Amino acid sequence: MRWVTYRHGGVESWGRISADGEGIASGSGHYASLRDAIADAALTDLAGELGDGADVALAEIELLPPIPKPDKILCIGLNYAEHQAETGRGGEGVPTVFTRFAASQMGHGAPLIKPFESDALDYEGEIAIVIGDAGRRIKRADALSHIAGFSCYNDGSVRDFQRQTSQFTPGKNFVGTGGFGPWLMTPDEVGDLDSMRITTRLNGEVMQDATSDLLIHGFAEIIEYCSVFTELVPGDVIVTGTPGGVGAARTPPVFMRPGDVCEVEIQPIGTLRNPVIEG
Repeated sequence: MRWVTYRHGGVESWGRISADGEGIASGSGHYASLRDAIADAALTDLAGELGDGADVALAEIELLPPIPKPDKILCIGLNYAEHQAETGRGGEGVPTVFTRFAASQMGHGAPLIKPFESDALDYEGEIAIVIGDAGRRIKRADALSHIAGFSCYNDGSVRDFQRQTSQFTPGKNFVGTGGFGPWLMTPDEVGDLDSMRITTRLNGEVMQDATSDLLIHGFAEIIEYCSVFTELVPGDVIVTGTPGGVGAARTPPVFMRPGDVCEVEIQPIGTLRNPVIEG
């Protein structure tokens, strides 16, 4: 199942992608938001109630982040060996965790914004987890059962601001730098969680390419670790780390410019596509 949050006619709504992939069956008559439906463990039942039809065409709506206002967004850094090697960082034996604010996110098709203050906006294609069941001190053996679904994420990074100190926060939270979408895919449709393929393209050129089995800290371990220091609640987003090939590590560096188009494709989920503007 694929679930989206969208805007149509100026009204925010949410629903399920129809069987033909061309429309959306609205769930707004059942729950106020996708996050609320996830919290009530209602997606499976709702899928049956909504059926395979559509209330609005996909081509007529504006896609928003699947979870526009999560309680928290936790990002995992340095989680592929190739990325550790190109940055010379990581290897502490536990996940590197930082946070992103909801206001920095945008959906599929919306522009990534290169800030006036920097010429170092970098791409970071990543697999995002959305939490379904709440939990604190979740055991690794139980962790995957707490996942509502997966999505594509572009953890756009303003590198010069990121590197001003040892803390990542400024460079990871400029408005309009966190691409999220196009939809949430439930684990049953994803299938084998170790064989997801993540590919980042800039203007059609492949910049990153890896598979989820290469994650240093896997999905279950990340959930276990994060739930030690905070309670994970329905709709929380965990962005699981970027592969090697980031622009800052290239010679010469490759950063995103106005007019560029960045795509993050995760098989079998889909492709998140965002043009780049300045603002």
